[in-house]
Amino acid sequence: MIRTDGLKRRIGTVGLSANIINIIIGAGIFALPAIIAAKMGAASIIAYLFCGILIAMVMLCFAEAGSKITNTGGPYTYIETAFGDYAGFLGGIFVMISALFADAAVSNALINMLATVNPFFENEWVRLSLLFIIFFGFAYINILGLKQGIGLVKFNTLAKLIPLLILVILGWKGVSINNLSIESMPSIKTLGETSLILFFAFQGAETGLIVGGEVINPKRTVPKAIFISILVVVLLYILIQSVSQGVLGSELVKFTATPLAETARAALGPIGYTILFFGAIISMFGYLSGSILNNPRVVYALARDKVIPVKSLAKIHKSFATPHVAIIVYAFIVFIIAASGSFEKLAIIASSAMLIVYLAVALSVIKLRKTHKSQQGEFKIPGGLLVPILAIIVIIYFLYNISSKEMLATAIGIGLLSLIYWGLKLIKKQV
Repeated sequence: MIRTDGLKRRIGTVGLSANIINIIIGAGIFALPAIIAAKMGAASIIAYLFCGILIAMVMLCFAEAGSKITNTGGPYTYIETAFGDYAGFLGGIFVMISALFADAAVSNALINMLATVNPFFENEWVRLSLLFIIFFGFAYINILGLKQGIGLVKFNTLAKLIPLLILVILGWKGVSINNLSIESMPSIKTLGETSLILFFAFQGAETGLIVGGEVINPKRTVPKAIFISILVVVLLYILIQSVSQGVLGSELVKFTATPLAETARAALGPIGYTILFFGAIISMFGYLSGSILNNPRVVYALARDKVIPVKSLAKIHKSFATPHVAIIVYAFIVFIIAASGSFEKLAIIASSAMLIVYLAVALSVIKLRKTHKSQQGEFKIPGGLLVPILAIIVIIYFLYNISSKEMLATAIGIGLLSLIYWGLKLIKKQV
């Protein structure tokens, strides 16, 4: 489909690459290095490469699907167009499940960091109170209609990237090569289990492709930007993991809450710890503020389109012109989820839900090639169906590594959602 909305194509390869990089590098990398090291040690680099290859293939699938389907809605729209309302309903719900659990995971990581500074935050009532303040505080701000200005976005980006670059550049002086020697290769099972957790730090890249209608020569720019951004992210992540592992060695696994801050303390002293600690705090707050700003709008859109059969979720506040009901409901649900889980468990669920969406998008590319005629200017993945098929295989491998309990919960969830969908269809027919 050719866009006719009047948007001007001004974003080049560098601009699109920067946009994707900024979105991928979020809060997860500040908390994951110790967890990954505990599972794979110095061989953790292999998991980073594995996740990087997968996300590159998935993003190419998003780029092709997005060039064919230009309606608002992202993966939900691609899946619905390719496979119909039922698949679109499941896809939209799984997108929201991933967002909810990701927000809950990051909020837990934030409180875990605060607890390392003051044991006061270890108290369960304090933890719950802080979670309540975070989610309903941001909800209140967004109901009032206050939006993040571009200045705040730039500040948060710099506050996130500068500490990481300081750690990578200056932290090498404390690295011991012995700590980086790989004594044994991980098993296929261990690699899968570790990658499933690590994938949490690679999510969100699809958001960076939303500006596709304003990209100069998207047929060439999109694949180049995807390659550059994924390469930069993987290299930066590998350097971060290597510095952390090289400086702290076997001690790294002890600092599950603040692995990068402790690495900076060992390599750069107290000042380094302070920079990384506050950089992580700001990054996590920035992530949550942006999430509470955007994700309730998805809930609103799903209700507006009657994907979610709750009319009140599509209400707009008369005075503030914001989807206030959707914001409150989203904040309440994510608060309940955050209060009941740990970072690692929530991160796995968030990754699993998004992997299911990625699987459906890769399948959509194959279907859309058969049902939609190519238009001039559309992006098409080189190599025929090789990339989407490989992406499907790797995603299935990732999903194979979730626990039997999580598989059962996912199957039950899909079953319940299916009953809801077909029940609503039946009701609509009778009405």
